[in-house]
Amino acid sequence: MLMTILDGSIVTVAMPAIQHDLGFTSAGLSWVVNAYLIAFGGLLLLAGRLGDLLGRKRMFLAGTTVFTGASVLAGCASSPGLLITARFLQGLGSAMASAVALGILITLFTTPRERAKAIAAFSFTGAAGASLGQVLGGVLTDALDWHWIFFINLPIGVAALLLALPALPADRGLGLRAGADVIGALLVTSGLMLGIYTVVEVERYGWTSGRTLGLGALSLALLAAFTVRQARARTPLVPLRIFRSRTVVGANLVQMLMVAALFAFQILVALYLQRVLGYGAGATGLAMLPAALSIGAVSLGVSARLNARFGERNVLLAGLVLLLAALGLLTRLPVDADYATDLLPVMLLAAGFGLALPALTTLGMSGADDADAGLASGLFNTTQQIGMALGVAVLSTLAASRTESRQAAGSSPAEALTSGYHLAFGIGAALLLAAVALAATLLRSAVSRETTARG
Repeated sequence: MLMTILDGSIVTVAMPAIQHDLGFTSAGLSWVVNAYLIAFGGLLLLAGRLGDLLGRKRMFLAGTTVFTGASVLAGCASSPGLLITARFLQGLGSAMASAVALGILITLFTTPRERAKAIAAFSFTGAAGASLGQVLGGVLTDALDWHWIFFINLPIGVAALLLALPALPADRGLGLRAGADVIGALLVTSGLMLGIYTVVEVERYGWTSGRTLGLGALSLALLAAFTVRQARARTPLVPLRIFRSRTVVGANLVQMLMVAALFAFQILVALYLQRVLGYGAGATGLAMLPAALSIGAVSLGVSARLNARFGERNVLLAGLVLLLAALGLLTRLPVDADYATDLLPVMLLAAGFGLALPALTTLGMSGADDADAGLASGLFNTTQQIGMALGVAVLSTLAASRTESRQAAGSSPAEALTSGYHLAFGIGAALLLAAVALAATLLRSAVSRETTARG
């Protein structure tokens, strides 16, 4: 999981080197990220349900194998087309492995204490992968070259396979007859992939263009048709009972808002460091390292104990408030920021993610039984990917628009860029504020209701 999440962010600081070496156009370069996101986000829900039907261990091993092989192909890429193809295959492998990972944990660790520790470790690897990706991307690109940001996945993938074979118990799955809905599979996969494609292309075409509105409407129509199909099918691919739990629905909505703010935060802070302060790739990665360390220390060190003592909802709220403070500080960044006083406090406040994600993961999986564990896992990861795509598209577009208007008004490039980032961080803070409101209301009533029902 560290490997697959890391891969989503490791390319960000290596993009200039990739563009220079392979001759990408500015528009084409975005597909190094977009091809991965579309395959990953579009196939998660399908892969999660197939894991329930065919066996979660089988799906995890197959996905890890596909991802590792695709990483080698990406590292050997000598043309833009080959790299984009490899990135799509990486996204496919990531979806297959990630979609069932949480489901495996939920079914293996059944007592609350064990499950809390397992989810804390899982959340740590996800948060650390997202943060360490930029660190490793910068260090490897400077020390070796960009090819090694993909080759590094080979030893990790082989080690994961060798450990998983004996460690994960075999599970036969429910069988395809329990949910072999081919039409539903085509509808949900095409709807999600088209929706994510539409969002990642917003920066190029704009939100109000006919292309964006048309493709967005088609995506929503496909997903609506999928919902109708699942309500009527004898063996639905995604049984709609998974959405009966208000806790599950609320946790996924909160996650979408939180991830939309924080994934864009990672990318925009890296751009600020490089384009405004003049940091190199390696220095940018090292500047982001305190965030990874603080997230890891909190998620592994104290999150499980805090969840057991104060409850997931309260810990989630505390984490969201810390993250809200971090983005609030970023809205005040000066053009000539000092790292120790202006940026280091933000990196340390990122520890809130180490509190929020384990609590949110527990809530997001709380309404799933063993038969639907893979489905719930795929749903949770799908909302995460949709949040990432929306966050990057919305906040990057707003930042670019503000930057252009400030440059047209006579501001210097650094001042215009900083102003654009300020706007994006402010919108991100508003998203987190909405997440706090949802967690404080929807999750409170849902948790109290389910606690009463158990009592």
